Amino acid sequence: MSFQQALSGLNAASRSLDVIGHNIANAGTTGMKASRAEFAEIYASSAGGIGGTNVGLGVAVGTVSQQFTQGSLTITGNDLDVAVNGAGFFQVKAPDGSTAYTRAGNFKLDKDGDIITTSGAQVMGYPTDTKGTRLSFDTQPLKLPTGAPIPAKQTTKMAAEITLDASAVVASTASPPTPLTKYGTSLTAFDAQGLEIPVGLYFQKTANNTWNVYTSVNGADPAASTPFTLTFRADGSLDPASTVPPITLTSPNDPAQTFTANLDLSKMTQVNARFAVSDLSQDGYTAGQLTGIKIENSGIITATYSNGQTQSAGQVALVNFRNAQGLAPTGSGYWVETAASGQPVRGAPGEGTFGQLRSGALEESNVDLTAELVNMMTTQRAYQANAQTIKTQDQVMSTLVNLR
Repeated sequence: MSFQQALSGLNAASRSLDVIGHNIANAGTTGMKASRAEFAEIYASSAGGIGGTNVGLGVAVGTVSQQFTQGSLTITGNDLDVAVNGAGFFQVKAPDGSTAYTRAGNFKLDKDGDIITTSGAQVMGYPTDTKGTRLSFDTQPLKLPTGAPIPAKQTTKMAAEITLDASAVVASTASPPTPLTKYGTSLTAFDAQGLEIPVGLYFQKTANNTWNVYTSVNGADPAASTPFTLTFRADGSLDPASTVPPITLTSPNDPAQTFTANLDLSKMTQVNARFAVSDLSQDGYTAGQLTGIKIENSGIITATYSNGQTQSAGQVALVNFRNAQGLAPTGSGYWVETAASGQPVRGAPGEGTFGQLRSGALEESNVDLTAELVNMMTTQRAYQANAQTIKTQDQVMSTLVNLR
């Protein structure tokens, strides 16, 4: 009797409808990957069906496979939204301490500064220095200093790119005398506590191609400082033999606290042009609070602070698997590795076969609603056909029972 075959068909169709319903229900879930029920026919294992007379025993769901095709990217404008454009999974550490993987990049910041998923899992990344150079492939939770400000940094070096006027009159021959402050500029340095230290640089021509440099710290009279000399070559470039001594800086909070900073004037020139300051720089800064973050396509997280500084705070890690189909879904958009998937292969966005990240965007579900609705109708017809098989078999049995 074919009751068993039809019953297996009903069960398989029902399971397929479950899968289709799950796909449709998650059509709007970020990073969701559609599933597909795959069927296998059943035959008896006995050898009684020699000669092609072995009748099948029905159908079973062989597996529910996942479709890891790329979903569409939607621009959100949220700095913590990240999409993987290509291969790779984000690695996360679940609240229970287990490791999981996801394609959903709708991240958040918690009260401790940890970057987390919507279900509270910590996003894992690689450590970097403040300039964004990756230090290792050992993953760790990505964390931003949201609670305390980044500490101040004391100035250790300064640089100035200045053009001096070659046609300027030698100061000792000028009438009236050229004020010392005529050719000057200033920049701000910082002490170890982040307090500002005004530093002035003043230039006085003493001979052809020769200038004295006077300095002023914390508004002091530059004429009271001990000058040093710069000489320029025939082409207007600074003579490398010119010695620029370190400048002694004094903390405005305590005059007894002094320190030195190197001064780089190697880009100074002397040409027939008006005195001009092209660039002034120094490496110190005051303390600063976090004001914003940005995730680059390479996965580098750049934090911006109220003191104008930008620092890297890590790199988002990506992993991939030789057999992504072998991953086991666990809910909340997570997968875990299995023996079938193999161990994760770690990498960085944009390197090798790994996809790049798109900040301010999310990967939509790859569910095709039109295809799912067609599959649902087809599966419904298969269910009806199996039910009709049972009905027909029932009629045959009823006829046999009623024979007289």
